[in-house]
Amino acid sequence: MGQLKDRRTYDQQCGLAYALDVLGERWTLLIVRELLIRPRRYGELLDALQGIGTNLLADRLGFLVEAGLVRPLDAHRRTAGYALTELGERMREPVLSLARFGLTYAAHQPPPAASVARPAWAILATDALLDGSRTPGVDEVYGFDVDGEQFHVVVEEGRAVLHPSPAVEPTLQVKTDAVTFFQLGARRLDPLEAVLSGAVQVAGPPAAMSRCLRLLGLAGTPAG
Repeated sequence: MGQLKDRRTYDQQCGLAYALDVLGERWTLLIVRELLIRPRRYGELLDALQGIGTNLLADRLGFLVEAGLVRPLDAHRRTAGYALTELGERMREPVLSLARFGLTYAAHQPPPAASVARPAWAILATDALLDGSRTPGVDEVYGFDVDGEQFHVVVEEGRAVLHPSPAVEPTLQVKTDAVTFFQLGARRLDPLEAVLSGAVQVAGPPAAMSRCLRLLGLAGTPAG
């Protein structure tokens, strides 16, 4: 209980305060983001979280392990990687909700002068945007390739499930880059304009494209 005992706490009997006690420090939720996508090696986390520094990453991971949210893939080798525990996986819905809010907020903010967009983040963004109830009666598969990061969404019986793997014979295949994908998710870019400009390449029936946009809540014009 070393790190847990030594950390500052809000000392409030409140569920949100308890969550912030363990997740509220800088970089912690972004570490969780990476592990929600897939288990990561230590070096992969360093690469994805540019600016964190190896000592701070080790500290945050050690704290999350002690808190029971993260487990090392090999207890004797830090470089072997990390994955979320069963308790840690329960952070998925709260994190997806925060991602949805973040995309909405980003729509009303000027893009930063210098920022990073990584292809793997499109997986979590897509999962956050999915709402199978928007496409009732549709059974289709949508494949995505974002700068080589491939994943797909299966829509069936009013449910949409994301799979972090390439699609096999998708109804619709979408290919783009990470920056364009974020601009679409933040509604800064109109999907039709992105297709016409070549920033997004689509293979499949136009009707399937329309249904995919509805599924992601991206049908219509960008936010102002």
